Amino acid sequence: MDFSSKLLENAVYEMSQLPGIGKRTALRLVLHLLKQPDQRTEGLATSLLDLKEKIQFCSNCHNISDTVLCEICANTKRDSSLVCVVEDIRDVMAIENTGQFRGTYHVLGGKISPMEGVGPQDLTINSLVTKVKKGEIKELIFALSSTMEGDTTNFYIYKQISGLGVSTSTIARGIAVGDELEYADEVTLGRSILNRVPFEGSLKSN
Repeated sequence: MDFSSKLLENAVYEMSQLPGIGKRTALRLVLHLLKQPDQRTEGLATSLLDLKEKIQFCSNCHNISDTVLCEICANTKRDSSLVCVVEDIRDVMAIENTGQFRGTYHVLGGKISPMEGVGPQDLTINSLVTKVKKGEIKELIFALSSTMEGDTTNFYIYKQISGLGVSTSTIARGIAVGDELEYADEVTLGRSILNRVPFEGSLKSN
């Protein structure tokens, strides 16, 4: 792709580094931004810089937050004894959109994947186990995608908390194997949470 401007080429290159954005799409986006009023482009740039510089991670659940404690954890109407274990922020958003869950979350930051060099120490599993040991959690809901990595992560956490007096469950398998939660429709995802099954039962069926 030939460019008449180095500035344009640099902007297209940076835009094309985003997931799912090829160079042609990046070019369309950059040319669109170029036509916009200065304040709109500046607003986009400022919001991205603010996001990078000011965003925090909740000290309790590791969700993305504007404050030390995220809005979900700070909400006294939520059931803090019921914790849904998810991979990342996109899963929190997907479950929240169902309007069916009134507990809190724990964001792992990924899944155990030896092939990608991701071990338990790279996730927030230790802080989850610490919370369970405090005795304030009654039930953990495993809501990772039903892949080998997701199942491995579920089982690892299950073994870490065995004997600590907390019940474990997993979302019902209404979601196709390998699908990510963010792509599941809200009705199916909502039902899978409401119809969750004991984790021990899911082990026996595998």
